[in-house]
Amino acid sequence: MQKFIAAAFHSFTFIFFQVSITPMSEKNYLLTKEVAEKKMQRMALEVAERSFNQTAPLVLIGIKENGMVIAEHLHQLLKPLLSTEIRVLSCKLDKKHPLEVTYSEQLDFTGLRVILVDDVTNSGSTFLYALKPLLSFIPKTIQTLCLVERMHKNYPVKMDYVGLSVATTLQEHIQVEVENGEVTGAYLE
Repeated sequence: MQKFIAAAFHSFTFIFFQVSITPMSEKNYLLTKEVAEKKMQRMALEVAERSFNQTAPLVLIGIKENGMVIAEHLHQLLKPLLSTEIRVLSCKLDKKHPLEVTYSEQLDFTGLRVILVDDVTNSGSTFLYALKPLLSFIPKTIQTLCLVERMHKNYPVKMDYVGLSVATTLQEHIQVEVENGEVTGAYLE
């Protein structure tokens, strides 16, 4: 009996030690840095293709924080592809209570082509509220772009450019990792 208890205690100690040194949660990556870069390059090519023969300036509005990183990177990718002027603005809003929406610059958007940019879209509410300041003008076009799209729309917002579409449960969330102004990956939690 003593040998059994000693063996059980030894096994328990070994199992406890193994569990305590094993990471509590492994990240379930949907995009690596390299794959995210390829998705952004593809979206830049799509934007350039749809912009063929367009002369109106293009304004990329990045929704803070990660959307702005993607908008800045998209700007760098589009510069060699387009001959029209490209501007980048940031959009600041509280995603939980998006009643106040501000852009980094006051601009007359009438006649301009606008692309709203964010990292992840879920219900569509962030994009819908980010549009609010544009409704005082008559832009030539308004389009939407996101790196990862979830399929839980509560608002009538359709993504024009999507890096990756993912079907998830309502309890799951997608996080886009950004480090030093670059997207380093996206994972499901």
